[in-house]
Amino acid sequence: MEVHFPSNKLKQLIQNDRKRQHKFGPENARAILVRLDNLRLAENLAAMYNLPGGFHELRGDRAGSFAMNLKSGYRLILEPAHDPVPRKPDGGIDLEAVTAVFVVAVEDYHD
Repeated sequence: MEVHFPSNKLKQLIQNDRKRQHKFGPENARAILVRLDNLRLAENLAAMYNLPGGFHELRGDRAGSFAMNLKSGYRLILEPAHDPVPRKPDGGIDLEAVTAVFVVAVEDYHD
C-alpha cells in the first residue's frame, strides 16, 4: 500500500529518527516505524485487521478515519488517500479497495 503524508512537516517529524523519538519517546518511535512497515507491506487497508495492533475505524467527528494503536495511549491516525473514497453498496468504506493512505496524525487519545 502507498503511504503518504498531508504535509512536509508531519513527514519530516515521522521520518526523522531524532525528531520522532523526541516528540513521541523511544517506544512510540519504534512502534510508528513498525506500523508504517505494516502499511507499506499490506495489499490494502482490509489487511490491517489481520495484524496485531488494534486497527479500528474511528467514529463521530472522526468518521472515515482509522487508528492503529501505538504505546502508552498513542495512536497513528490514517485516512484513505483516494478521491473519491471507495465505497461499498451500503455506504461504508471498501477497505479492500483502499490501496493508499494518508498518515494524518500521531496523537495521544487521552488528550
